[in-house]
Amino acid sequence: ELGYETLPHPPYSPHLSPTDYHLFNHLENFLQEKNLKTQAAVENAFEEFIDSRTPELYNTGIKKLVLRSRKCIESITSF
Repeated sequence: ELGYETLPHPPYSPHLSPTDYHLFNHLENFLQEKNLKTQAAVENAFEEFIDSRTPELYNTGIKKLVLRSRKCIESITSF
């Protein structure tokens, strides 16, 4: 209905590690040199980060993740 294709889920791959996703690099840069001492400060900083990003950032990140997933699946199925 929405035009999305469900891809087979590959086994764990370091090439798809969550710590390497597009968004986390931006979050790491945003949090650099911030001194967050309370849970509330962490939550506020995260909300500030999310609110400061454009929709294009998320769109780009999702597209990159889809491409990486497809490459991983193609390499597994080519064995």
